[in-house]
Amino acid sequence: MHQINQDLKAAAARHRRKNPLKRQEALTGWLFVAPALIGFAIFTAFSMCYSLYISFTDWNILSDPKFVGWQNYVNLFTRDIFFGEYLWNTIYYVLFLVPSVLVISLFFAILLNKTFKGFTSFYRASLFLPSIISTVAIALVWKWLLNSQSGTINGILRWIGISQPPQWLLDAKWAKLSIILMRIWQMSGYYMVMYLTGLQTIPSSLYEAARVDGANKLQQLFFITVPMLSPTTFAIMILLVLEAFNIFEAVMIMTEGSLGTSSLMYYVYRLAFASYRMGYASALAWILFLIILVFTILRFVLKKDEVM
Repeated sequence: MHQINQDLKAAAARHRRKNPLKRQEALTGWLFVAPALIGFAIFTAFSMCYSLYISFTDWNILSDPKFVGWQNYVNLFTRDIFFGEYLWNTIYYVLFLVPSVLVISLFFAILLNKTFKGFTSFYRASLFLPSIISTVAIALVWKWLLNSQSGTINGILRWIGISQPPQWLLDAKWAKLSIILMRIWQMSGYYMVMYLTGLQTIPSSLYEAARVDGANKLQQLFFITVPMLSPTTFAIMILLVLEAFNIFEAVMIMTEGSLGTSSLMYYVYRLAFASYRMGYASALAWILFLIILVFTILRFVLKKDEVM
């Protein structure tokens, strides 16, 4: 019994000696993450809480906020004639952008996963480059390319025999599609790189076994590549939906929200910084946040049967 007590005392002494070192390590770790935590607390957490408070007020910046309760949210769904239209526009962008970018980025990833002597890196860099250029700069370039009279795209269409090419940014029928085309071109390279990373984690033995069993390239794609890339596809889909719901710069630069192209995010901007209705804009921003949150949760729920 005496020996056990001695052992316990010795263990307690060792523990006390280790505690200062552990505390020092913990303090060092907190010091490293402190700048990020402080930045998040000030510029994100505080801003979100304040915007939530503002969403329950009537505030035009020039006067003090006046608390109105749920009135802003009620007005959004009962009196705002633009909310439904802009919500549909935003959903339209999501429905067309997400599957288009998924398919195109996967296509280029599979194509560039092969080795082309001296050119693979060049092609990968060329496709990735648009994703690191400012959306504003790209939108300005595409606005020029899609110019109805002097744009390069319509010039090519006339050269190949189309006498009346589309009035891209002057026709409501083509305006949303023009923005979608620009964003597909800009975004596909970034997600191609993510798919390339996923492709390189698939064991080559799976393809060898499939070839031995007589599977052709198409069967290998649908029964090996696509299922094995499902975690990557899941992550890309979430990011794409976030980008599509938050589409703003392209709408502002290319059409200024005209011709039925305005998104909910552009509507938030117009309400807050053109009409100075900060409370109403904050309420709309929170509704947009909740829509994205519901979709994300639903996507996680539906993810049960995917390959991990």
